[in-house]
Amino acid sequence: MKNVISLLTIIFCLISCQNPAKKNMQNAFRQAAEYEPTEAVWLLYPQVTHKKSESINEVTLEIIQALAPYTKIKFVVPNDSVAVLAKKLIPENLLKNNNVSILKFPYREFWARDFGPSFLINENGEKAMADFMFNTWGYNDTSDVEAKIDEKLDEAIANYYKIPIISTNIVSEGGDHELNSKGTLLLVEAVEKHRNPGQTLNEITDEFKRVLGVTKVIWLKQGVRDDDNSTLGKIEGPNKKMFYTVLTTNGHVDEFARFVNDSTILLAWVKPEERSSAVEIESAKRMEVNYNILKNANDQNGKSFKIIKVPMPFPVLNTLQPGDGVYDILSQLTYRDGSKFPKGKPVDVIAAASYLNFLIANKVVLMAKYWKPNLPLEIKKRDEEAFNIIQNAFPDKKVIAINTLAVNLGGGGIHCITINEPQAFKK
Repeated sequence: MKNVISLLTIIFCLISCQNPAKKNMQNAFRQAAEYEPTEAVWLLYPQVTHKKSESINEVTLEIIQALAPYTKIKFVVPNDSVAVLAKKLIPENLLKNNNVSILKFPYREFWARDFGPSFLINENGEKAMADFMFNTWGYNDTSDVEAKIDEKLDEAIANYYKIPIISTNIVSEGGDHELNSKGTLLLVEAVEKHRNPGQTLNEITDEFKRVLGVTKVIWLKQGVRDDDNSTLGKIEGPNKKMFYTVLTTNGHVDEFARFVNDSTILLAWVKPEERSSAVEIESAKRMEVNYNILKNANDQNGKSFKIIKVPMPFPVLNTLQPGDGVYDILSQLTYRDGSKFPKGKPVDVIAAASYLNFLIANKVVLMAKYWKPNLPLEIKKRDEEAFNIIQNAFPDKKVIAINTLAVNLGGGGIHCITINEPQAFKK
């Protein structure tokens, strides 16, 4: 009888006395890598125009059409009147077969990656929402009315789907969160310290581990020069001309460093022979610093990374006029170098151009291209060079290049205006 009781006790423990650590691990939420299976890609209908002659709607439509064969698309509008515009933009067949769903939530800007639905998953097939604070990339405060409207978008979507919210007082945008599927996260010190001046890097690191479920954080120093905060004033570009940056982020990681898989990172690079202008020289210096950080870093298992250098686009220069959306905002900024914006006159700007601001969604990768007819052929060759490197990095995926100038003139790219909802499933 005693032996029978002992045997029953062992069986009971095997069934019900699970290892608490293992149980917690299964319930723990984490942010998925972008190259993991995607259930849907979210976009927000653009309510802005950066430059009158450049259509953001056309870029948005190209993105949706390119994605449709590979993933569902959730297209957010702020109200019924914009829903009418969205239905006119989307081909009828994509709406009828439910490739594209239109959902209604309040928002103002359209940079879905930065303040949109940042989904988390766990091994039980459940989802949650990571909820960071938002202060319009440091141009305002978290108490700003417009910042609050956009910051609440992720919470509204989480409440709609009845999933838990993991909140933090850290101010941060999704465009500065680059991670692999095993728990390693890349962050940019210049960005996160700018948003959270009262926090130490250790404090920020611990909070990211808690919210995103990562186990290792690698701190890169700075982003590319032409992504510096626009309130810093004009920067020197080609031919020693001065240019305004276009409402940029102060150095988001998705402009210059991206995971291809768990052990491979693409890094933006300025070729030595092309370090001629001040903007290229400074970007080159910063990328060399970041390269050395990554070269000497280890992943979550103590293994080194494979780093592939991708040539940066040639500086993409443009002119904005009074009445252009970005011009009007730039004219209202207070510049920390004491300079005055020449209101009423055209200004030269440098766009936030990047080949690495790409989107991965199942079997497709969407990247930028910059050549148009009548532009120098060297731009076309650079587009092709970057395309081939990225295609080789994703041999099992179809890479599609889209001209993104209309979006770049607002400070971001394809990755910035999209965000992945991961496919959650039990292992």
